[in-house]
Amino acid sequence: MHDIHLNGEDILARQLELAEQNYKLLQEKGIRAISVMGAIGSGKTTLIERIVDRIKPCGYTIGAVAGDTAGDDDHRRFLTHGIQSVNLNTQDDCHLDAHRVSHSLEELPLDELNLLFIENVGNLVCPADFPLGADVELVVISVTEGDDMVRKYPKIFAQTDLIAINKIDLADAVGVDPQVLVADYNKVNPHGRAILTDARHNRGIEELIRALGLECTNTQW
Repeated sequence: MHDIHLNGEDILARQLELAEQNYKLLQEKGIRAISVMGAIGSGKTTLIERIVDRIKPCGYTIGAVAGDTAGDDDHRRFLTHGIQSVNLNTQDDCHLDAHRVSHSLEELPLDELNLLFIENVGNLVCPADFPLGADVELVVISVTEGDDMVRKYPKIFAQTDLIAINKIDLADAVGVDPQVLVADYNKVNPHGRAILTDARHNRGIEELIRALGLECTNTQW
């Protein structure tokens, strides 16, 4: 049950505490957790699917938390790829939080997993203030959203480890130069890394996998 009775600044402090608890639990279980954020339609689910298909033969046992305001479409997609998944609906909330995620972890066979994807609700504002306890934070944006996305939403990009600039196959059609997004990201986050991807056609997936630290030695890509 989602039940936190806090006010004002206490909310963020409590969320940080809960995120740390999630992180410690996952570390104890030997699970690498990747938080995936991004706007609706940016391609978060498809990128996760492409990564899963590539690395499953490498010995990864994978779980996912499928966050959305309603429905179970992404959850069912993850299941078709043979991974454990928990559907997490936030109803009116525009983001996941560490408390909800902690309850989702209770529904997963953590002793059997070594990798977890936490897919957030489609949004570039709210998730920035709510850490979940993941090892790595990845933000996915699509060129179809325009070349000003980083400038409009600098906070989430300034604190993330990686961004995937997705749907680059459509860049010419929508008149967007992906390098503008890369340059803007480098300005707000000189320590982060930008990867150009086209999830639909499997472009950039191997580079993204390596950037996420998901080594694959058992198969040839």
